[in-house]
Parts: sequence; C-alpha cells; structure tokens
Amino acid sequence: MGGAGGQNRKRLKSRGVLEGCFSVYIVGGIKMNANQNPKQPQTAPQAPKPKPRLLDQVRQQIRVRHMSRSTEKSYVHWIRHYIHYHGKRHPKELGTDEVNAFLSHLATHRKVSASTQNQALCALVFLYKHVIEEEFGELEGLIRARRRRNLPVVLTRDEVYAVLDQMAGTNRLIACLLYGTGLRLMECLRLRVKDVDFGFGQIQVRDGKGRKNRVTMLPSALVEPLRRQLEAAKKIHAADLHEGYGKVHLPFALERKYKSAAREWAWQFVFPSPTRFRDRETGKIGRHHWYPRRVQRAVRTAIKAAGIPKHASCHTLRHSFATSLLAAGYDIRTVQELLGHRNVKTTMIYTHVLNRGGRGVESPVDSLLTGKRLGF
Repeated sequence: MGGAGGQNRKRLKSRGVLEGCFSVYIVGGIKMNANQNPKQPQTAPQAPKPKPRLLDQVRQQIRVRHMSRSTEKSYVHWIRHYIHYHGKRHPKELGTDEVNAFLSHLATHRKVSASTQNQALCALVFLYKHVIEEEFGELEGLIRARRRRNLPVVLTRDEVYAVLDQMAGTNRLIACLLYGTGLRLMECLRLRVKDVDFGFGQIQVRDGKGRKNRVTMLPSALVEPLRRQLEAAKKIHAADLHEGYGKVHLPFALERKYKSAAREWAWQFVFPSPTRFRDRETGKIGRHHWYPRRVQRAVRTAIKAAGIPKHASCHTLRHSFATSLLAAGYDIRTVQELLGHRNVKTTMIYTHVLNRGGRGVESPVDSLLTGKRLGF
C-alpha cells in the first residue's frame, strides 16, 4: 500500500496536481500552508476593530460630505440632546413617535424658534438617513414652532460712524469691510490673499453660505488699510516659514493635490490669527484666521460705548450695507447679487427701512402739529 501510494504521489507531482490539491498539510497539529516554513512562529489573528461610537460616526459622515464645522457642532448637539431626552436609548430603538415627541417638546416646553426646531429636525434626518440608514415616516401631529417675520436691525450712517469711531486696529478694519462690502463675518475672516483683487477693485467670496461663490466691490477707502494689513500678514508668514511652520488649512483635498500650496503666500489668510494652533485631526501646527469672537466682542463694546440703544451685532453692519445701497437708489437685483441671496424675496426685507413709516403715508398728526394748532 505504501509503495503504491508513493508512486501515485510521484505521478501527481509530475503532472503538477500535487501543488494545487495538497497545498495544505499538518505539522504538529497545526494547519500550515505548503509554502510556509514550519519553524516560523504563528501570528495570532488580529481582532476586528471596534465599531466607532454613534456620535463619532455622525462626525465622520459630516466630514465626508465636507460640511462645515458649525454644522457638525450643531448636529452633534441635537443628536445628543435627542438621545438624553429618551433616557439614553439607542436611536435604532426609537422611531417616528419618539422623533415627533422630541420636536414637539422643543416647541412647547423649550419655546424654541421655528429655525431652531428645523435645525434639530435636519440633524435627526441626517442621523437616520446617513448613519443608521433607516428613514422614519411622516411626522403626523408634529407641533411646529411658530415662524415670526423679524425685521432686521439697521443702523443709520451716523450710527455706523459712531460705532466704527469706537473701534481700532484689525477689528475696526474688519468692521469697515462688513459695512463696506456686505460680507458675512466668517466670509470676511476666511478671505485669502488671492481673493483680494486690487487691480479690478473687487473681492471674491469663495465657498460662502450655501457653498456659493460671488464677487463684491473693494471700497477705495479701504485699499490702503488692506495693503498695510497684507504687509503685516506677510511678515507673520515669513517668520512662520523661518521657524519651520507657515502652513495654512486648505479646503477639501487641495492640500493633497497641491503639496506646497499650504505654504504659499497666495493661500494665506488676510487676517491671520496672532497665535498658532494644532489641528485636532492631523496634529499639525499651523496658523488659522482671526477669531470671530474678538470681532463680535469689539463690535458689541463699541455699540455700548456709542450709546446706541439697538440690539445690534456684526451682522447688523451687513444689513446696514444693504439698506444704504437701496436708499442710494441702486437696483434691488444688484443688491441681491452683492449679498449672495438666492431669492430676491430675501433681499426685499430691507425695503422696510425705505417705507418711511407706512409706505410714505403722512401721519395726520404731522399736519396738525405743522399747522401749529397743537403744541407741547
């Protein structure tokens, strides 16, 4: 039997069958490959990586879609609040009724605005659609927060001058740009050197609200202050390069596509931060743009110092920009393009300032007091 089996194995090996059919054999009770050395130690199979936590999965899905950091922060906040509201139960165990109850609670007990309730709804829709991969049904019986039509707070020209007169330095230049160009605060702070075009006298807004790009004017009164700001920023960038830093965050995958772009002068921020920062994801040290809280705090302090009894902020300067252009007789379509509004109805809200107290209707008390029939 042994001789016959040996002859059969020789025949199979000569035909090339042995390597294909008997490529695995047993040595010392261990199953091994024919090409593997029995003397080599066996490596234990690696345990599967643990699945990321739910909120980490949410952050990952948001970053894959290149959504903003503020959106990530608000979505995580509302999803965490939703989980805690239902006793820390996993969202897979919850459904339409629980979503309905949570959103109705926000409107009835928390008294949130319609936009806040809608933001929480968008966060839950994102959670179930892209993370859990289950869509809940129609929200029947949902108590909606009442949407109010709020008129924007607007400053007059004299009030804007009084506010800017109370400010100084970089914060004052940023506030002047907000009023002079209609930029949003983050659009202004994210300006790169290449976005300021002195030749054509314009500023290019890239990746603004709604991922839209647009062009607005460069005020001639701010040309020289901006040149001085760029000179100061260039000195900071040169010092960073000398110390081995000088990299700036680039959007999307541009840092992989253009290896040296993060150190180039054209990609640096017009308003760089006075301090360096460490990226949470990569651990690399770079320089971010000017912190928005500094400008917000400076504008709020200037409004109080100017004695203006209005609930104004940085965004009020953008509102004042729009109303000043409309009062000067510019077409509303032009103002719409400069502001980056998708619908002209959004721009038309600024016309309330031009109504002059009821679309130009004269009050009867004016004629009464003008005729000196009644005095105070």
